[in-house]
Amino acid sequence: MNARPRVRTPSASKTPAAAPPPGADDRDEAQVIVVGAGPGGSAAAFHLARHGVDVLLLEKSEFPREKVCGDGLTPRAVHQLVRMGVDTAAEGWSRNRGLRFVSNGRQLEVDWPETARFPGYGLTRTRHDFDDLLARRAAGAGARLRTLTKVTAPVCDRTGRVVGVRALAGTERREVTLTAPVVIAADGASARLALSLGLERRKDRPVGTAVRRYYRSPARHQDDYLESWLDLRRREDDRVLPGYGWIFPLGDGRVNVGLGVLNESRTGTGDTRRMMDDWLVRTPPEWGLREENADGPLRGAALPMGFNRVPHYLPGMMLIGDCGGMVNPCNGEGIPYAMEAGELAAEIAAQALVRPEGPRRERALAHYAQEINRRHGGYYRLGNAFSALMARPRFTSAVTQKAVKSPAVTRAMVRMLSNLTDDPAADATDLLMHVLVRAVSTAAPARHASARSNPRAVTR
Repeated sequence: MNARPRVRTPSASKTPAAAPPPGADDRDEAQVIVVGAGPGGSAAAFHLARHGVDVLLLEKSEFPREKVCGDGLTPRAVHQLVRMGVDTAAEGWSRNRGLRFVSNGRQLEVDWPETARFPGYGLTRTRHDFDDLLARRAAGAGARLRTLTKVTAPVCDRTGRVVGVRALAGTERREVTLTAPVVIAADGASARLALSLGLERRKDRPVGTAVRRYYRSPARHQDDYLESWLDLRRREDDRVLPGYGWIFPLGDGRVNVGLGVLNESRTGTGDTRRMMDDWLVRTPPEWGLREENADGPLRGAALPMGFNRVPHYLPGMMLIGDCGGMVNPCNGEGIPYAMEAGELAAEIAAQALVRPEGPRRERALAHYAQEINRRHGGYYRLGNAFSALMARPRFTSAVTQKAVKSPAVTRAMVRMLSNLTDDPAADATDLLMHVLVRAVSTAAPARHASARSNPRAVTR
């Protein structure tokens, strides 16, 4: 086996890192470091631990903690929870049958499809304890979870390969250097690790903005359906906007209410707070979606979509979830794709680590970018094309007017936009999706790991 690469330590730090508090796991080395204990990072750590890998899971906050999200989980996300052994029938989960679409005074309810891969139900649970549950699940499988550990930069060897991270640990924010042959970046939309290595967001891929707020709503907190309003309108000219509003029941007396829109200059989607106010005025007063019933402030977040940061592997570091732009550009869903990428990264890292350090291991790790593109690249290219169409007011208006008029069309739309199809195809909807994905893939070949091979080393 080759010698361990020399770690380039921060030149600005002359003082040795303080020791962890008594009783803490003081090992600063691991086989894999996962940065970020959101759903993707916790899924990666869980599956790595199940493979017998020594994994260190780092989270900048303490659990439970707040997170901006719609709190809605489609059957695709439920599938990943089941793969982690989570009991979705336990207390704290609120189950739903499908989606209710509202547009132009009409509404239509569509049940989730039950396919060979995905169950026929969705869930809601607040991210306040959802992320905590998954992180504890990873820790229970053997991952070493460290909270209050804010990663500030990657550590690179002399070749530019990532071999660890620098972090501020504990309430005293002591500087530490943590090393591992593999780092998995799951640090969210900020993508600080990727950016510090010079990996910028692709400007030709869509980005959305979402805002949400909790409301006390005895009338709506228990509902069999997640509700989506498709006819969001701009105040100035009544133009339909490319996005939707949601009312997701939590089953605890509250609902998660929010909206997501594409950031697009042609659509004028700027003031999401005002859009939210304009929309909620249209809801019935008895639902309680008014200021006096609000349970917390309005919060917002970016939605990095359609693989808008590639490649997903740089030497020594994999990108999963929002930092890799893995939000579905069709519906703004990110959790299942982050968890799927986490599981895939874990499998590939575990296989790579049994190889000798050097070219053979690196080839195995680089396969991650190729495989994530094979699984989702075609669908995301189709989604990016759909997002581009939604930026055209006439197309958006036509979709919102016709979406709730035909149950058959809406059922097919739900399966396609939520990516709930089977492979091989089980019916005509699956077949249509596969044809569309192949057509888009042929017209626009993927750009993946070969596009970039040498990140600049971080020296400061």
